[in-house]
Order: sequence, then structure tokens, then C-alpha cells
Amino acid sequence: MAERARTRGTSESASGGGRAWYGARTTATIVGCEGLSLSAEERRLFAESDPLGFILFARNVDSPGQVAALVAALREAVGREAPVLIDQEGGRVQRLKPPHWRQAPPAERFAELHGRDPGRALELLRLNVRLIAAELAELGIDVDCLPCLDLRLPEGHGVIGDRAYGSDPAAVAALGRAACEALLAGGVLPVVKHLPGHGRATADSHLELPRVETDLETLRATDLAPFRALADQPLGMTAHIVFAAIDAERPVTTSPVALERLIRQEIGFDGLLMSDDLFMEALEGSLPERAAASVAAGCDCVLVCHGSVAERRAAIEASGLLGEAARARASRAAACLRAPEPFDRAAALAALGEALA
Repeated sequence: MAERARTRGTSESASGGGRAWYGARTTATIVGCEGLSLSAEERRLFAESDPLGFILFARNVDSPGQVAALVAALREAVGREAPVLIDQEGGRVQRLKPPHWRQAPPAERFAELHGRDPGRALELLRLNVRLIAAELAELGIDVDCLPCLDLRLPEGHGVIGDRAYGSDPAAVAALGRAACEALLAGGVLPVVKHLPGHGRATADSHLELPRVETDLETLRATDLAPFRALADQPLGMTAHIVFAAIDAERPVTTSPVALERLIRQEIGFDGLLMSDDLFMEALEGSLPERAAASVAAGCDCVLVCHGSVAERRAAIEASGLLGEAARARASRAAACLRAPEPFDRAAALAALGEALA
């Protein structure tokens, strides 16, 4: 099985800094695992189904050594340097927590500072995100689902809240750009989310399907603007939200019209586009139906973050093989990975702690 995996991992592969991101039979999925280590059943699932990558949650985290071993085991299961993702934003969305990892401040802290001193806010945000990148890189995690480019708007549900870099599109774009640059400098890829914007949603898409009735002209001037400014980034994540001005029936993740018109055309994003977690209740149908609908609509790959081995297998099978356009985008994303630039972590910690005290 190991020899088979090595062969599969190097065939038709895309490399960034020597990293092979996909093989001939790679499926259009990024998958979670159940615990602190892989079960034999999970190893078999991943070896046989060859998902594009993996994503970690708090349930997968205990200590630095354990996380690093899990990351290595995930890649060993598919026989290649598959991307490993995590949500490490800071604030209330942070999978790596004290005492082993620093509690990073939420995006809101930098938004507040940006209102008083934009240059200082950008400087400190870069330090903060470089520190996050350093923690991830030493564990082998090479993708962080950061930044949130969603606006913080009065009508918006609190699921975004202090995760946003504020309500001004230009400020959100500037802070988002600084976060992306800091991650890339630290050897970690950013994921811009949640395309085309979650800020107007009045419901939590984890629990129900939000609808946004705002007209397209208003969206162009507000919600879409930060994403348009960062359309050059390598990875993006969709929002499970209905935008009635584009498709009154289907959420963006499963809407060919919304994915093409809003994300690919209006925003101009041509990076690798992943769905948000398919387990969220905003989506209809069974897990395999959600996976198939998302890929058919135009998502390059889907996030299958939870579920039993049988559920994950069914979703992976329904997603199908990574498509030709998705392979090209994966190649470009992998090529953005580079060795971390020199960085004084102790000095950064001291400067950030003093400034935000």
C-alpha cells in the first residue's frame, strides 16, 4: 500500500517547493479526522480515496508533538505532501490553544487600532500573523483559513462578529492583505473567506440557510470589495448563503450562477475555491448530495470536516476526481509555498504584547 501511495502521489503531481499536492487519482475533497491519531480504518480510507488535503480541529489537538505526528501520518496515508489546513484566526476561532500555543487577539483588535493609526495596525497585524505562521509551520501545517474578509455590519449575525477586520471595505482589504502577506512570508498559505461575504447574513449558516436580499450595486461597493482587492490570493472558501440578487434559490456553494458570476467574474477570483464545511445545516440533502452539488456548481473541492468513516467515504466518492481546472489552480497554490523568511519571534512577541497591553 505504501508503494502504491508513493506512486500515486508523484504521478501528474503539482509541486510547490518540492511539495506534491495531487496525484492521478486525487479526489476533490479536504477531509477531517476523528481524533488525536489516525485509526486503521481512517488510514485505509485516506489511502484508498486520496483526498486532496486534510483539515484539523480542536478534537485533533493535544500537544505539539502529537499534532506534528498526526500531520505526518495524514501525509503518509496518501503518500505525498498534501496540504494540511487549520482555522487559526485568533480570538474565539483558534484550534491551537494555550498552554502550548499563544492566545492570539481577534481581528477586531486590529480593526479598532486601524481606525486610530492605520500604519501601526498593519505593522502589528503582520507581527501577530507571522507568529501564527511560525507556530503552524513548525507543526507541518501549511494552510491557515485566514483572513475573514467579511464585513462587520449592524444587521449581521454574531457568527462573524469580532472575527472581522471592521466595516469599512478599504480597511478590511488592507488588513486582509497584511495578514495574507504575513502568512506567506511565514511559509503558510492563506485562505480568503467567506466568498462573496458573510457580513450581511442574519443567521448562522452552521444552523440554517441565511438569505441576503441586498442589491448587486450595493454588494459591489461593500461586501465584494475586499475580496476583489485580494482576488490574487491562492485559496478561497465559499459562504453557504443565498444572495437573492444572483440566485434566489441556491446558496453560493451549490449555485453555478453565483460561483461563476459573483466569485469568478465580479470578484475575479481564480484561485483554488473550496466549499465551507458540508456538514453545516445551511445546505440541503445528504452529505454525498451536497458534495456532488458543490463540485458540479463550480467548487474546485469540498470540505468534509466531520462524520463517520462511512459518511466521509460516501462524500469523497460523490465529489469525484479533482478536475482539470482545479488541478491547475492547485498547482498555482502549491507554487506559492516557500520557506519561511527570517523572523525574530521573541522580539515580535514582546513588541506585540507591549502594543496591545
